[in-house]
Amino acid sequence: MLSRWVLKQQGDSEVVGKLREVLSVDDNIANLLAQRDISSFEEAKKFFRPDFDQLHDPYLMKDMDKAVERVLKAIEKNEKIMIYGDYDVDGTTSVALVYTYLKKFFKKKIEFYIPDRYDEGYGISYKGIDYAADKGINLVIALDCGIKAVEKIKYATSRNVDFIICDHHRPGDELPAAVAVLDAKRADCDYPFKELSGCGVGFKLLSALSKKQNEPFEELIQHLDLVAISIAADIVPITGENRLLAHYGLKLINTVPRPGIEAVLAYSQVIRRPDQKEGEPAFNRELTISDLVFLIGPRINAAGRIEKASDSVRLLLADKKSHAEKLGNAINDLNTERRSLDNNITEEALAMIENDPEQLNAKSTVLFQEAWHKGVIGIVASRLTDTYYRPTIILTRSNNLITGSARSIKHFDVYDAIDHCSDLLEHFGGHKYAAGLSMKPENLELFRKKFNDYVSQTIDNEILIPEVEIDIVINFNQITPKFLRILKQFAPFGPGNMAPIFRTDKVIDTGRSKIVGKNHLKLELIQPEHPHDPLPAIAFQQGHHYKDIKLGRPFSLCYHIEENEWMGKINTQINVKDIQFFD
Repeated sequence: MLSRWVLKQQGDSEVVGKLREVLSVDDNIANLLAQRDISSFEEAKKFFRPDFDQLHDPYLMKDMDKAVERVLKAIEKNEKIMIYGDYDVDGTTSVALVYTYLKKFFKKKIEFYIPDRYDEGYGISYKGIDYAADKGINLVIALDCGIKAVEKIKYATSRNVDFIICDHHRPGDELPAAVAVLDAKRADCDYPFKELSGCGVGFKLLSALSKKQNEPFEELIQHLDLVAISIAADIVPITGENRLLAHYGLKLINTVPRPGIEAVLAYSQVIRRPDQKEGEPAFNRELTISDLVFLIGPRINAAGRIEKASDSVRLLLADKKSHAEKLGNAINDLNTERRSLDNNITEEALAMIENDPEQLNAKSTVLFQEAWHKGVIGIVASRLTDTYYRPTIILTRSNNLITGSARSIKHFDVYDAIDHCSDLLEHFGGHKYAAGLSMKPENLELFRKKFNDYVSQTIDNEILIPEVEIDIVINFNQITPKFLRILKQFAPFGPGNMAPIFRTDKVIDTGRSKIVGKNHLKLELIQPEHPHDPLPAIAFQQGHHYKDIKLGRPFSLCYHIEENEWMGKINTQINVKDIQFFD
C-alpha cells in the first residue's frame, strides 16, 4: 500500500535557537524538543529528568476526597472489600496494584473479582454485584470500567453494596450514582492530566490514600511496573504524568522485575542475567515500551481472552518464583492458542473482504461471523485495519447479543462514529481509536448500514492513505554519537511522544544489500553528498525495492534510529519505514 509522507510543522526558529544555546545541542535536537512543546531549559530538564515532584496532587481529581473517606471508613469498620477490574491488561494490572496495596489494611477481608468475558461481558456485571452482596462485601472498587454503569450501580445500591469507580473512558450523558466516580474525563473534573490509564487512576487513588495516612510515597513507587505495563498495553499517550510513571515503571522492570514478569519474559529472546548485581540491568538488553506492548501485554491478555483473566492477576501477584513459573507456563500455552485463533480468524475475515467487491471498495469494514472467538476479535480488527487502512469493526455472537471490537486509523474518531449509531446498540464504550459495542441481532444490518454511511460521509479520502509523519529531514553525517546519546533520552516512546521519524534524501546502497527472511531488506547505505561511514539498515517487508536498489538508483527514505543487539554487541541501525525513488 502506498504511503503519503507528511513533514511535521517545524519548531519556531526563535525557540529552536534559544534551546540550542541553553542546552548546547544542535538544531536537530532543539527542533525535536520544540515540536514537543518544550521551549525553555526548565521544561527540557523536566522532560529529560522526570521527577515525582511533577505529579499532580491526586485531590485535584473530582470525588477523590469522597473515595478516600469511604476507604478509610471501610478500614475503620473492618468491612469486607472487593477489587473489581476489567479482563484486559489495564484491568488486571489495576486490580493487582490496588489489591496489593490495600491488603495490608484489610488482611483476609479483601478479595478481587474479574468478570468472565463470555458469561458476564465487559465492565461491572449484575453477577459480580450479586456475588459481592451474597458474600457480605460492603465496598467494591471498580477499576478500568464502570463509567457508564448507571443502572448497575442503582442495582448495587439496592443490594447495599457501595462502589468507588476508577475509570478513564469517556463518560455518557449521566454518571453512575456511586459513592465516588474518579475519571479525569468527567466534564466537571479539573484534574490537569486527562489521559491516565485505568491503572493510573487506581494509582492516583492510592496516592491520595497514602497522603492522607502520611505514609511514605516509596511504598507506592515499588508498584509502578504495573502502571507502566498498563500505559503501554492500553496505548494511552506517553506524555505528562504517563511519561513519568512509565519512565520509573520501566526502571523497575529492568532492574527488579517481579516474578510474574520474569516468568512471562522466559518465553521471549530476553534473557535474565545470572550475575546481576543490585541496581544493574536484570536482562541481556534494556526493555522498552514496545517490549511491554508486544512481549508482556499479549500474554497477560491471553488468560482473559481464552479462559480466566483472574490467572493473570495471580501471575502479577505471585511472590514466589516457582508459583509464577507455573502460572507463566499455563498463560503461555493460552497465548499460543490465542495466536492460532486470531491467525485463522484473520484469514477468514480477509477472504470475506476479498471475495466481496462491495466490501473491498468500501471506506470502512463491518464483518460478522457468529462462530468467531470473542476473545480475539479485537486483535483481528487491528490486523484488518493495518491491511486495508480504514475503520474496522469485527463482530461475533455472545449469548443473545452480537458483540464486537472496533479499531480506527489516524485522524478518524471511531468512538464518535459508533456513538452516531447508539440508538441501535445495547452498550458501547472506548476511545477515539478503539471501542467495544454490543447490539441485538435484529439490529445488525441497520447498524452496518448506518455506520458505513456515517464513515463514507465524514471521512476525508486523504486519510485513507497511510501516513508517515516525518519529524525532521537530516543527513546521515549528522547522526553523531552525541546526537544518538541525547536522542535515547527522549524515551520512553509511545503515542504523544513517538520515536522520531527522520527523512534522508539522495541515498544509495553500497552494493551489499540483500533480501533476508521473508521479503525483508538488509541494507548498507551512504549519502554521497554528505560523506560518512556506511550505515546498516533493515527494511521489513520491502523486498520489492531490491531490484531498483541494486541498480544504484538514488532514493529517499524515512526511518527510526535504533540500537540493534546481535551476538552480545549493540550497534546503531536504521529501521526503514518507507522508501521512495527519484525519477
